[in-house]
Amino acid sequence: MTTPAPRPYPVHWEADVVLRDGGIAHIRPIGPGDAQRLVDFYEQVSDESKYYRFFAPYPRLSDRDVHRFTHHDYDDRVGLAATIGDEFIATVRYDRIDAEGRPASGDAYRAEVAFLVQDSHQGRGVASALLEHIGAVARERGILRFIAEVLPANRKMVKVFTDAGYTQQRSFTDGVVHLELDLEPTEASVQVMRAREHRAEARSVQRLLTPRSVAVIGASRRPGGVGRTLLRNLVAGGFTGRVHAVNRSFPEGESTLDGVRAHRDVAGIPEPVDLAIIAVPAENVPAAVAACGEHGVQGLVVVTAGYAESGPEGRERQRELVRQARSYGMRVIGPNAFGIVNTAAGVRLNASLSPEVPATGRLGLFTQSGAIGIALLSGLHRRGAGLSSFVSAGNRADVSGNDLLQFWQDDPDTDAVLMYLESFGNPRKFTRLAKRTAASKPVVVVKGALHSGTTPAGHAVSPTRIPDSTVSALFRQAGVIRVDTVTELLDVGLLLSFQPIPRGGRVAILGNSDSLGLLTYDAALTAGLRPTAPLDLTTSAGPDDFRTALTAALADDGSDAVVVTAIPRVGCEDAPDPESGDDPALARALRAAAAGSGKPVVVAHLALETMADRLGAPLPEAASEASEASVDEPAQARVPAYPAADRAVRALAEAVEYARWRQAAETPGRVPQFTDIEESAAAADVARLLDAGETEGEHGVVLDEAAAAALLGRYGITVRSALPAPGIGAALAAAGRLGYPVALKTTAPHLRHRADLGGVRLDLADEGDLRRAYEELTARLGKPEELLLVVQAMAPRGVDTVVRATVDPAVGAVLSFGLAGAPSELLGDTSHRLVPATDRDAAELVRSIKAAPLLFGWRGSEPVDTAALEELLLRVSLLVDDLPEVVAVDLEPVVVAARGLTVLGASVRLDRPPARTDLGPRALSSF
Repeated sequence: MTTPAPRPYPVHWEADVVLRDGGIAHIRPIGPGDAQRLVDFYEQVSDESKYYRFFAPYPRLSDRDVHRFTHHDYDDRVGLAATIGDEFIATVRYDRIDAEGRPASGDAYRAEVAFLVQDSHQGRGVASALLEHIGAVARERGILRFIAEVLPANRKMVKVFTDAGYTQQRSFTDGVVHLELDLEPTEASVQVMRAREHRAEARSVQRLLTPRSVAVIGASRRPGGVGRTLLRNLVAGGFTGRVHAVNRSFPEGESTLDGVRAHRDVAGIPEPVDLAIIAVPAENVPAAVAACGEHGVQGLVVVTAGYAESGPEGRERQRELVRQARSYGMRVIGPNAFGIVNTAAGVRLNASLSPEVPATGRLGLFTQSGAIGIALLSGLHRRGAGLSSFVSAGNRADVSGNDLLQFWQDDPDTDAVLMYLESFGNPRKFTRLAKRTAASKPVVVVKGALHSGTTPAGHAVSPTRIPDSTVSALFRQAGVIRVDTVTELLDVGLLLSFQPIPRGGRVAILGNSDSLGLLTYDAALTAGLRPTAPLDLTTSAGPDDFRTALTAALADDGSDAVVVTAIPRVGCEDAPDPESGDDPALARALRAAAAGSGKPVVVAHLALETMADRLGAPLPEAASEASEASVDEPAQARVPAYPAADRAVRALAEAVEYARWRQAAETPGRVPQFTDIEESAAAADVARLLDAGETEGEHGVVLDEAAAAALLGRYGITVRSALPAPGIGAALAAAGRLGYPVALKTTAPHLRHRADLGGVRLDLADEGDLRRAYEELTARLGKPEELLLVVQAMAPRGVDTVVRATVDPAVGAVLSFGLAGAPSELLGDTSHRLVPATDRDAAELVRSIKAAPLLFGWRGSEPVDTAALEELLLRVSLLVDDLPEVVAVDLEPVVVAARGLTVLGASVRLDRPPARTDLGPRALSSF
């Protein structure tokens, strides 16, 4: 029996992972070239850990051991190492065995697994990460179960196995804990993996935002340089930690720059450095990164440009930057970054090019663009809003918006998240994380680069192919507040920062301008709110009148929010000069009335230029406000103000929609199970059809009508049969079998669903009608063999709809619904939800299209059976979720009648499913 040749080195098993403490390790297969690394690693492991691994004293590895542990066939024998720099910090190995525990190969589906972790790295979650990766490798090689023998005293390793979430069996025999783990991912194992990912990535961001010491590499004595600017901003911002300036031009020995210690290199800093800001030319960055790594720096902010945004050579430099930093366990913000800010009192970090630290507040802000970052910081500063933390990631080669979402979800200093995004590194993961974060705090996103069709320069990610309308719908499903402009991002952020979230959409309107009140009323109706008739206080109304009216409106149980409209007061003795654009008394009155009400208040003002500053200024405890407030003045609220009614209403409407989503999320829908579904038989059908079919490039296997109907039937979806009619005789025979009335239609691809071309004849009551229709179609559109004519029994009258499911590699399976024809094709009136859809998702799909009233009895028509429609949507969702090889389903038309529905046309496409990156082991995105 000849031994098969070992497989080639599996480079796709390599991955960077974030560990429990926020550091990074690289996981890769062990190979013959690792002999010395393995020996060095083993020498640093304690005798106790060696005993736990081999169940006996084992002080050193023999040459035979070294050879066995470094030579693998990457199939029956696999070893992985976790590395930092060029050193091993942990290893894991599996050996395929048979049912009796003897070495095996080929079809044996069991393997024995064992770990060894360097003592100084225990407790960092290295073994848990290695278990995820070795499990994925084993599944790829056909291994379904791991066997592990662990000494009872090795409680840490027992916990690694028992906490993994896999289905397991545990026994105790001959003084050894015997564990068997089924490697098929379970809901529990996926949740465990994601919980670990969340804690690790949040911690990695926390380490970047809360350093105890910072080094600015590239700070020079030349005024105005980027490095010097960053250094000055750090010092001026009052950073509570230690700051060091680094530049090769500094003299040997003691020196200072801007009051901080200056060093020629990082190695000369006589203490640990948590964060390094790199502002040197791109050609000098590798040396700076290496110096940081050797010094034990935990993270980098690279403001240097000249990377992927500059072309192919720069893109390769960017890949190498991330590769090099991660090899030392460091995360990278940038390159081409604007910087980071943390306003917490114990940190006060301004590691950015922003000359002033924003006020302390409760908003977290992420941008991919430095220019947009400048605009947002300036806008928030002008309007009195503060930040908890800010990250402008530039080319986002490593740290991305997904990482910040992980951090902000649990950050006690952040109440709402604002994000400017131009690309998605992992849309599926973003949607999942955003949904989890939005359950407790709002997430507001403005998506740039909507229509360019390309990924912005410097962003080394694959552009998503899904339409923008689909992105918007999926955001809504995840609870993300999506806005269109940076101005709207600030408008909504201001409301969320200052005011409580509304409980509903009932809006009271009051003010001293009847015209502005009516404009606000119209804007509220357009935005889907439920406004009451505006209360006109007249232009002579004073601050006390506003305060009384606002207090009454907030106390009214019939309102959930209040919009105040204001123009300069006239006709009263204490009215300020209208030309001044200022009314401090009115601002104080509105703030006092809004305080503590539990309902949001927004102000729309005209010709009151300072009103926004007055209403959004820090609370009266601050000196800027205390000088104007009397000692006995009640507590005041900060109120968002907008120079146009539509902006105020739009911000409020977004908050109302978010509140509705959050209330619904408290009682999530369920994914129903239907007893008549034949999942196993359908899976067998799919495997057979894929094997038998010939793939056509990227299009997979398109099933014929009979095969599509049979597969759909496995999931309880009945497609009304259509009989071929290649000639008039066949058409008459088909009608005789089906019974009149019948429909005659073409199924030719170029005519399918083209009702405008007249390729369908309905309600053919007898043989004469059928003959005439056949002659008309063939005379007008072509020969019968070209038209692929079919005869079909008539369905009950109803509303024609379309149900689709498609799989996008970036976001997964998407379920879509709309009315057939012009509403969905021409107007884009289609709703979307991620699969698997819940019963609530199905109900919302049906009701969220603009043409939905046609389904519910519009203008006296009979309502259709929406319950049957929702069930169909759920069955299609289950089909594509259970069978990932089903990459496209198209049901059109689906005629929904007063009772029941009929699927008249169906198309199904099969293909090998794209890889599910969200179900594999934890790993940072590649670069």
